Amino acid sequence: MARPREFDEEKALDAAMQLFWEKGFEATSLSDLTSRMGIQRPSIYSAFGDKKGLFEAALRKYTSSHAAYIRANLQNNSSVKEAFRAFFENMVAKEYGKSPNWGCFCINSMVELAPHDEKFEILTREHQMYLSVIFQETIERGLRSGELDTGINAKGLAQTLVISLIGLTVILKSRPERSFVDNFVKEILTLLK
Repeated sequence: MARPREFDEEKALDAAMQLFWEKGFEATSLSDLTSRMGIQRPSIYSAFGDKKGLFEAALRKYTSSHAAYIRANLQNNSSVKEAFRAFFENMVAKEYGKSPNWGCFCINSMVELAPHDEKFEILTREHQMYLSVIFQETIERGLRSGELDTGINAKGLAQTLVISLIGLTVILKSRPERSFVDNFVKEILTLLK
């Protein structure tokens, strides 16, 4: 008979996710994880396998909640143009308002691990494709309502916006002049004609 867990697995996973988000995979030690999660190494191994298994679980949790957050933000506005404007502008405002600037956990993982690990290449690519679907559905809503020009290629524009989002997230880590970023957002939104 399996012994019941003596810790809250979701709470521990949230703590691990936060730590990996702050430090990245390589810079996070098992000692850092046991301290932040409030559990011992055998519990990590029992629940998640190893450090990489724990990182994968944390990344999957993040991408699921991140996609749900983006979907909700884009659906909560009747105007598609306004929904994307608010989404990009709020993202920029949040990044300039917080310190330290950790960026997006998934994009950080894409940069750190995807070039060297096929599993994380696939996981981060899946998230990009899922965001593209969310963006495409939102654009198609604008096409159906007549808000957007019928000549727009919804799939192509969605993919362009996802790539723009990724690039913007990466460049924000270097804290460029705010006007540089604001001009980019203004220009990318002109694609929603």
